[in-house]
Amino acid sequence: MIGTGILKGMAVTLRNFAGSYFDKERLITVQYPEERNPLPENYRNFPFLIFDGNDPHAGLRCVACQICEKECPPQCIYIIKSKDKKPDYVGKPQFYPAVFDIDISVCMSCQICVEVCPFEAIKMDKDFELSKRERFDNLLFRKEQLSRSNDYYHKIHPIEATAVDKNLADAAAAAEAKKKTAAEAAAKVAAAKAAAAQAPSTVISPESAAGSTSTPGEAPPETTTKS
Repeated sequence: MIGTGILKGMAVTLRNFAGSYFDKERLITVQYPEERNPLPENYRNFPFLIFDGNDPHAGLRCVACQICEKECPPQCIYIIKSKDKKPDYVGKPQFYPAVFDIDISVCMSCQICVEVCPFEAIKMDKDFELSKRERFDNLLFRKEQLSRSNDYYHKIHPIEATAVDKNLADAAAAAEAKKKTAAEAAAKVAAAKAAAAQAPSTVISPESAAGSTSTPGEAPPETTTKS
């Protein structure tokens, strides 16, 4: 029958229209800010720095390698490397950023800084309510504002954060196993050297080497030469 398809399409439209008033999952209006739609796991806005533990300085994962600063397309990251070092998550002394600034008025949320970071130190935040009254200094986030705990990272990206923690734990375990193996090898070498030093040394005389036939206490026989 001609027009059946149009009637079926209009029925679907009518059903969706009526359902948008009664079905909560189909409601398109949210009473913001009292009501908020949950953000998906992969939502990203601006970068932030992760620290482990309770001390943002001691637990900061960033080692000021400046890869993110070099790879940032809009060049909105500014880093100054420290003069001293602090231990990282595997106990290795590393530099840290004395200054780490991100200009969020320039940041394009491309996540390239996250992709190139080899230390899992910088991730993308979900906080989008960052409007300010001034355009310049208030939109420049310092290291203190950028530092967030690993617990916060687990809260906003639980699946990703769990995978990152596993990778870091595996790396720390591998480093500890390598360190233990090196220590055991060094101990074996030291023990071998100590055993060699304690062993008595034997000096072989030329007569013994040639095979003397004299009895103990007697002089060795004289050798004669034919003319």
